Amino acid sequence: MMIKFQYVLFVLSYLFIHSSCCPNKDESSNLTKLWIDLFNGEDLSNWTIKIAGHDLNENYKNTFVVEDQMIRVKYDEYDEFDEAFGHMYHNTPFSHYRLEFDYRFVGEQTKGGAVWNVRNSGVMLHSQSAESNDYNQGFPVSIEMQLLGGLGIDKGTRTTGNVCTPGTAVVMGDTINYTHCINSTSKTYHGDQWVHAEAIVHGGDEMIFLIQGDTVLQFQKPQVGGGFISQLVEGQDWDHFGISDSKNKWINREGQVLNEGYISIQAESHPIDFKNIRLIDLCGCMDPNAKNYKNYFIKSDSSKCIY
Repeated sequence: MMIKFQYVLFVLSYLFIHSSCCPNKDESSNLTKLWIDLFNGEDLSNWTIKIAGHDLNENYKNTFVVEDQMIRVKYDEYDEFDEAFGHMYHNTPFSHYRLEFDYRFVGEQTKGGAVWNVRNSGVMLHSQSAESNDYNQGFPVSIEMQLLGGLGIDKGTRTTGNVCTPGTAVVMGDTINYTHCINSTSKTYHGDQWVHAEAIVHGGDEMIFLIQGDTVLQFQKPQVGGGFISQLVEGQDWDHFGISDSKNKWINREGQVLNEGYISIQAESHPIDFKNIRLIDLCGCMDPNAKNYKNYFIKSDSSKCIY
């Protein structure tokens, strides 16, 4: 299958033989050394919480908790969801990387959550920072790897690893696609089972989504869009989603390609667990004379070189 073949080529070329020099044997034989754990399995160090209508780092009603080496989005203390859309942002921005994580939906949706949010969550890529959100902002301007769970075998198919575009748009083929959510080709995953997801991000050039090892979606040129939901949907403006103070800034940036940003996980009214959140940073020093040169980097950042 061509898509699978392309992914294999990516892994081989970028992680092992991207450089014209011979690969370092230790790096090639021990991939575990390449991974950066974004979650330490113990606490929320290096993550920042922002929930709509609440102060920065106010973990409203303990929405984000750590249990059994998982980050759990929970609603045990909620009476109603009450539009408390939240995100938790890793504190380091990235541009070129391979991200992977495991997720599972659990239990029932919180009372007051929208019908479209049943077994619905996501991981935001190239996101604005937590600090730059407006106070009442429900979603960051970002590229969302949307995660959906099946609603039951009798309810039909429901793909996961889709792309949604809050305040953004993407290019499919040679055309900007303003559709707010574009479905992947994934299978449907019912129940509370763990699902393995990956995102391969090439800065502002391309993103590739994989579910359970299969490539399910590929698009190019993630960029600031012309409306918060879409240019195609009237009435879905920035103010409607709590973005009033900064909306003109985003409107003026329409068409600007997003080359980097933050990674955040979503709290959208249905309980969900995350674990094994880690990435390989593909941006760094590409000077073979530097002490921290790595042959698998695909984006050069000379400011990181150590001699």
